[in-house]
Amino acid sequence: MTLPTSHQADLRIAAIDIGSNSVRQIIADVSSAGAIRVVDEMKAMPRLGDGLESTGALSQIAVDSAVAAVQRMVMLARQLAAARIEIVATSAVRDASNAAVFTAQVLAATGHPVRVLSGEEEALLCYRSALAHFELGAGRTVVMDIGGGSLELVLAKDGLIERVASLPFGAVRLTEKFLTPAVRPRRVRALREHVREGLKKAVPVKDWRGAQVIGSGGTFTNLAGIVLSRQRVSVRSPHGTRVTRAELEHVLEWLQRMESYERQQVPGLNPARADIIVAGLAVAAEVLSRFDPRDLLTSAYGIREGLLLEAAKVTPTVADPGVARERSVREFAERCHYEEPHARQVMALSLQLFDAVASRLDLTAADRRILADAALLHDVGYHINYEKHHKHSFHLISHADLLGMSPSEQIMIAHIARYHRGAAPKLKHEGFGHLDKPTRERIVKLSAILRFADGMDRGHVSAVGTMAVKWAGDALRVTVHESEGATNVRLECWGASRKRSLLEQVLDRPVVVMLQDGTEISADEEGDSE
Repeated sequence: MTLPTSHQADLRIAAIDIGSNSVRQIIADVSSAGAIRVVDEMKAMPRLGDGLESTGALSQIAVDSAVAAVQRMVMLARQLAAARIEIVATSAVRDASNAAVFTAQVLAATGHPVRVLSGEEEALLCYRSALAHFELGAGRTVVMDIGGGSLELVLAKDGLIERVASLPFGAVRLTEKFLTPAVRPRRVRALREHVREGLKKAVPVKDWRGAQVIGSGGTFTNLAGIVLSRQRVSVRSPHGTRVTRAELEHVLEWLQRMESYERQQVPGLNPARADIIVAGLAVAAEVLSRFDPRDLLTSAYGIREGLLLEAAKVTPTVADPGVARERSVREFAERCHYEEPHARQVMALSLQLFDAVASRLDLTAADRRILADAALLHDVGYHINYEKHHKHSFHLISHADLLGMSPSEQIMIAHIARYHRGAAPKLKHEGFGHLDKPTRERIVKLSAILRFADGMDRGHVSAVGTMAVKWAGDALRVTVHESEGATNVRLECWGASRKRSLLEQVLDRPVVVMLQDGTEISADEEGDSE
């Protein structure tokens, strides 16, 4: 989610979502353009949905716990000077016979009314959030949110909603109905058959096979956490993680054969969700089976963020593929006060070199995009300090909210920026050694290109116009052409020559830097320089 610099147009809003499993609050400054800067968050798990399937009513214990949690959240919102406090309730309260009693208690305790959302309203808030965080401008998309009590589905084409459905397939509800007192494979099969039949009746398949599917809610962030943990990828947020249908089925098969206490020990899974995760994943698996997408895209944002945008009267812009990512990277760079001319020059030179050597290094179009983003952000660490700014860049990028890319891509970008100067990548370096070998190899190759291109703008004056790259014998010869108005590129040639050793290593051949007149420019081996 983009993090703008706070200004007078921002509106501080508190959004409280009372769900079947948890009560969650987000307090954020929302700009008129829809950018969200999170100020604080709070969470409680009163499990309002427990027992609802059998009794039809919210238990008094859960009600008391939920009211106390909302009261604390409202107090925090007031202390943080929220201009608006919005409280909504979803499936559990919507379905409970004593819903009016509960909402009256919340009003009495906080002075704020509770808006009980219909299933369609709940789905539309999730879609509003997805629209703000993903590129939905082209093709068909299915947004699904699995809560404690219900499953919401929104089917949209080119950013326009075509169908909305709300079904009683929440993780708490189905756990109580099928998986209590214990999870067993035969009970999971019965649960899946129940969901499958419900989806057949409610959701058409024609024209939606292969649609992009986005999953919102704790089921999906925990699934992504498990998958990333298995891949030994450490990220700040699972947002944007892609999970294949096969990976989902494998995780589901694995978890359903464990006892609850064993699931609590699974890396990447919140222990508090260990008893309901199987039901949630079973629902997700049936939705994927229904639509047969290439993979599942994880959203870390949902109803609360949609509520923030609704309260601020902001309608997210439908973004075409690539637009949200480009905007997100640029805005992050701007917030770090990056030196734009130098960053864009290094990006242009990096891509020139990439296009010349990519086929020899088995690099792809996806790698080209990663390199472009890394080049644009390589010096954002100056925002903290010049000393070791490459390491500062790594930490800033690792913890940024960048849209349109997966966590794995973001980690790659952070590492490539980190290695634009200083020591070459080593297994002992923070985070690098834990990555899988193919990812490490891609980082090394792209870092080598970025280092060389960064050296080619040593004076930060964009003196180099183009580089003519030629494979000659056992060497790569780079002839440098001056940009319009430039009179001398010797410094730039020296800078590139000084930072060529990693490129020579990945190409397994010498790299020769030359002026237009054929003069070769050499330099000492690179050190911890610009």
